[in-house]
Amino acid sequence: MHPAPRTLCRAAVAVVLLSAAVSCAPQPEESGEPSSSAGSTCEKGALATRTSGRLTIATDEPAYEPWFKDGKPANGKGFESAVAYAVADRLGYAKDEVAWQTVPFNKAFAPGEKTFDFDINQVSVSEERKKAVDFSSGYYDVRQAVVALKGSKAAKAKSIADLKGVKLGAQVGTTSLASIDDVVKPEQAAAVYAKNDQAKSALKNGQVDAIVVDLPTAFYITGTEVTDATIVGQFEQQGGTPEQFGLVLDKGSALTSCVSRAVDSLRGDGTLAKIEQQWLSDAVDAPVLK
Repeated sequence: MHPAPRTLCRAAVAVVLLSAAVSCAPQPEESGEPSSSAGSTCEKGALATRTSGRLTIATDEPAYEPWFKDGKPANGKGFESAVAYAVADRLGYAKDEVAWQTVPFNKAFAPGEKTFDFDINQVSVSEERKKAVDFSSGYYDVRQAVVALKGSKAAKAKSIADLKGVKLGAQVGTTSLASIDDVVKPEQAAAVYAKNDQAKSALKNGQVDAIVVDLPTAFYITGTEVTDATIVGQFEQQGGTPEQFGLVLDKGSALTSCVSRAVDSLRGDGTLAKIEQQWLSDAVDAPVLK
């Protein structure tokens, strides 16, 4: 007779042999109860990463500030670089066990198998995107903001209605572009750009009156890149659920729950708040456009 898993049977006397045999028989696990290995499924050795022993993280190029510093995602500087390494650490990967990969923004959440373990690139979680990819828990609550050149008509806007007659622009596939279409509903179609750099150039060259970006990026643009621009204001959160950036994973990835668990732990112990304070402290309140 084969002994049951996780059970040590001892037959004390022959007269209880039958009952001992019954007690040693394999017993079905109770429905809904986690197995004894459940707690170890997110440990480093158990993670089914793209490359054994390494964690592959993707982002776009160029890597914009304040999310990354000096265009180098691997240096650990900038909000998203710091978050990426904090998640890696919670998953058991040291900095030298992280490999970075360049993936264009739109390709990160397009249908199809991914070449990375997760992507971090200011990708807002949405139900539409969830049809093609998995998302981790949100690591940053974000609002969209309007940037215009100082002294322009757009810069004088005090409400959403004031923006309806101006030419707005944003990067393709972003919630910034969606905010123009769904919140502002301008009289003329928004200008769409492949990269934020192109949108910023269009603003500087007068091809658009204003651009829409996330609030931290708006502060960086006006403070460093287009110093004659100003933040007109930010949009209110739409609906009951705040817009959040999430880490992007392959649809049905075995890593999704582990990555979400890591993000949740970083939020729970205050690590995310500390990283935000360090790298996004300039993103203070801006006027709310209603």
